[in-house]
Amino acid sequence: MKVLVVGATGTIGKAVVELLEKDHEVIKVGGRSGEYTVDLSAQESIQSLFDQAGKVDAVISTTGLASFGKFDELKDEDYALALNNKLMGQVNLVRIGKNFLNEGGSITLTSGLLAKEPIPGSTVVSMANGGLESFVRASALELQGMRVNTVSPVFVKETLEKMGMDSSTGMPAADVAKTYKAAIEGDFHGETLDVRKFS
Repeated sequence: MKVLVVGATGTIGKAVVELLEKDHEVIKVGGRSGEYTVDLSAQESIQSLFDQAGKVDAVISTTGLASFGKFDELKDEDYALALNNKLMGQVNLVRIGKNFLNEGGSITLTSGLLAKEPIPGSTVVSMANGGLESFVRASALELQGMRVNTVSPVFVKETLEKMGMDSSTGMPAADVAKTYKAAIEGDFHGETLDVRKFS
């Protein structure tokens, strides 16, 4: 398969690329580097990405910006970032990307554990993740000739280490990547795939 990976330069994205390159042709897309770049918050940038990359069999997004913060300290900008980038950025990957999918192709987004298991400080992240999961369930009822899903990662071991936090409960990015592989190679549609069930 020809697979376009958005977020290919990130921690999860690199692991996904490394895993998929064994069996598939992978197009690497980053925010600032990669074969192509994209600003997820700008529809015109997403359109330009697909215009350049052309037809693919699968699209994977392992990216999306959203801020942590105490509820009383969150500003409009914090909500806007999550809504415009993490949520609508990935929604627009589906809205635009579906026109560049080969028949039977798939688009896999990234939500996260905090949609269902929030923690203090995760209000905007949980909001965006929950919105993505609902979008996937609902849009799958109408999208024909393609599949759409979202992967729900837990905290990634390498990310926790970079942040100087306890990484003992984190999942290695290489294990997280297995769920994205299952999403594009399986027959899932309209589902949220919990990485803990695929590692």
